[in-house]
Amino acid sequence: MTTHVLGDTGILTSRSLRHILRSPDTIITTAVTPIALMLLFVYVFGGAINTGSDESYINYMLPGILLITIASGIAYTAYRLFLDLQGGIFERFQSMPIARSSVLWAHVLTSLAANLVSVGIVIGVALIMGFRTGASVAAWLAVAGILILFTLALTWVAVIAGLSAKTVDGASAFSYPLIFLPFISSAFAPTDSMPGPVAWFAENQPVTSIVNTIRALFAQQPVGSDVWIALAWLLGILVVAYAFAIAIYRRKIS
Repeated sequence: MTTHVLGDTGILTSRSLRHILRSPDTIITTAVTPIALMLLFVYVFGGAINTGSDESYINYMLPGILLITIASGIAYTAYRLFLDLQGGIFERFQSMPIARSSVLWAHVLTSLAANLVSVGIVIGVALIMGFRTGASVAAWLAVAGILILFTLALTWVAVIAGLSAKTVDGASAFSYPLIFLPFISSAFAPTDSMPGPVAWFAENQPVTSIVNTIRALFAQQPVGSDVWIALAWLLGILVVAYAFAIAIYRRKIS
């Protein structure tokens, strides 16, 4: 990004963040569902699930819950982008001397900030529920990096949905499969406990490698090849989603 783009993006991001600060229920709502799932799985189902290790169930399932938190939050990005598009904000921005790409980047950075706050809330509740880790500062930074990359990748997918949707409901509906995806992964139970076809899908979809990497970092264990598979998935999704989003955006404003 040039200095001009960075300056314009900063101004527009501040605008979007002010909207969220005036309506903090967005962040609270994003965190409510993952927290409810933690309570349900830990205190109702957790005792019946054999994870194959001695770690507490809250430690086992927290990585998946963090991904669900982000998947829930990015739906608001598509929603806000759709409202801006329908409200004529884009046309007003086009008449102003600002970098066109800054409009999208403002929504992306706002999503990143809002989702990190939601993730922080969920981790805080998990600590109250008994989550413990001896992870080093470097491991925590690695976890943060993976979650940031996951958020950016999904946010650009949300941008595609927000630009392409015909209705408000359609703008956010795309997130439902993303929220469901962690349930068919190693997030809540080992994949070897699943039927053959389900286990194959769970082992070869992106969420499993991401969850396994974060879980290993929290447990101070070797991450193995999972981290490279996770990074390959995330970077691949990010690059493809970004390219499609920019192409759709250029068609919209041309």
